[in-house]
Amino acid sequence: MLLYQFVIVRNGNITECDNLELTIAHLSTMTVRDIQKRLKKLGNKEHAAISQRFFKTGPGEYGEGDVFIGIRVPVLRALVKEYADSSVEQILILLRSHIHEERLLALLLLVDLFTKGDDAVRTSIYESYLKNIRFVNNWDLVDSSAAQIVGAYLMDRSKAVLYRLAESVNLWERRISIMSTFHFVKHHEFSETLKISKMLLFDRQDLIHKATGWMLREIGKRHLQTEENFLKTHYTEMPRTMLRYAIEKFPEQKRQRYLKGKV
Repeated sequence: MLLYQFVIVRNGNITECDNLELTIAHLSTMTVRDIQKRLKKLGNKEHAAISQRFFKTGPGEYGEGDVFIGIRVPVLRALVKEYADSSVEQILILLRSHIHEERLLALLLLVDLFTKGDDAVRTSIYESYLKNIRFVNNWDLVDSSAAQIVGAYLMDRSKAVLYRLAESVNLWERRISIMSTFHFVKHHEFSETLKISKMLLFDRQDLIHKATGWMLREIGKRHLQTEENFLKTHYTEMPRTMLRYAIEKFPEQKRQRYLKGKV
């Protein structure tokens, strides 16, 4: 004998369902499919083609195999407000999509939930992020979420996971490591960024050079002497791209001294 019975209302029709867990899963899938249909309608083939090239999705490139449907970031950010009541479970379904814009929207939704959530919600989102880290697999996905979720969560906690990620063979995990420290930098905490920057000095990937140089530059905006102390020790061994990003805002004369090795 059934103790409870649940119903799904779809298109005005009532369907009985005896399993609450399956009912919730079905409703979650319905909602995700609605979002996916909405995104498909917003897609633009010309924009998609441009993104495919811009994000290097060709054979052997860093974004190999990624699929774009051509939705600009401001449009996705506007949708965050519309789907702000989505559950973490629904968002994670979207995050596991093969379509880039669906993954980006999912991450933006997670950031929004994280920002508004209590400790329990934040812990759940942080843990879910790490469990699904393989889907955070392009630089814009990393830069839109790492500091906002991982960095924010670890602000007053152990940073051990960042050092593990910095040593990963996976490009995106290493970028998540350094980009997560942006949250600390914004709060004038520089030590983790400097330690991880040192770990990444000899990284072979240009996208790591850019991210690391960017974070060093952000330190310099807040405390120039701290950045210069690091640069004077390491600038001769830094990859050129990393150095250029780090000194981008320096006065031209000083910038040239660093570039010519005459500091």
